[in-house]
Amino acid sequence: MVNLRDEFISTVVEPFTAAYAKGITPNPCILCNKMIKFPHLVRVAGERGAEAIATGHYARVERQSGSAEALLKKGIDSKKDQSYVLYVLDREALERLVLPLGTRRKEEIRQRARELGLSAAERPESQEICFVEDRYYFRLVEELTGGSQGPLIDSETGTVLGHHGGIHRYTIGQRKRLGIATGAPRYVTGIDPASNAVYVGPREGAMTREFLVREINWLLPIAEESFRAGVKVRSTMSDEPATIAVLDHAAAKVIYDEPQWAPAPGQSAVFYDGDTVVGGGVISR
Repeated sequence: MVNLRDEFISTVVEPFTAAYAKGITPNPCILCNKMIKFPHLVRVAGERGAEAIATGHYARVERQSGSAEALLKKGIDSKKDQSYVLYVLDREALERLVLPLGTRRKEEIRQRARELGLSAAERPESQEICFVEDRYYFRLVEELTGGSQGPLIDSETGTVLGHHGGIHRYTIGQRKRLGIATGAPRYVTGIDPASNAVYVGPREGAMTREFLVREINWLLPIAEESFRAGVKVRSTMSDEPATIAVLDHAAAKVIYDEPQWAPAPGQSAVFYDGDTVVGGGVISR
């Protein structure tokens, strides 16, 4: 057990709240993997002379025949695959990583845990943020950064439909908690921190075909200026076909074949070649 409380607050919690205050939707699990979990696992492993590190993620690390280079792949259980949140691994962590659950389905693991008498066997599913006491993350943001009211604007007409309690309460594609009655479903289609405005419109307004990705971490070498890949912009979605136009080593443009639902600035786009993770980065505004 290693106490990383201070580092966790400064490198995960504070950037999380600062991002929401700027109208960006962060992914704290990915940030934790990048800044906390894996760097310190590798460090402690080195201090103790351990050859490998292991986590319970549903993904796989494999090596191609004749190559010592490790590949990050999707877990066998497609419904629980967590390769999306591991694209930020550096080469040293990936080479030393063991993922014992990646070749099994979660129900198999639960059954084995029952046989072993482990209390975790019946633990409920959880996709909540570990440092938020309930689902309402915006309370934490308000506690640390405040928040101010602003206009809710119809993206099609420019009409002010109402007022919001702070842009940190909203993300692209959101439908609930808008606090307006328009007679038709409305979704968040844009957030403008400069004017403290939230734009809402019909569902198709939150569909996007092209966007920029920055802070890219490549797990495979890329020799071409553009290539084809499956791209996920949320961990729970399937990877959809797209062209990746590489702008420089850390930036690229994603061009989906078909518009996709609500890629949100601050979230990650992860590139796949079949079930192998090519790389990924943070969606730019």
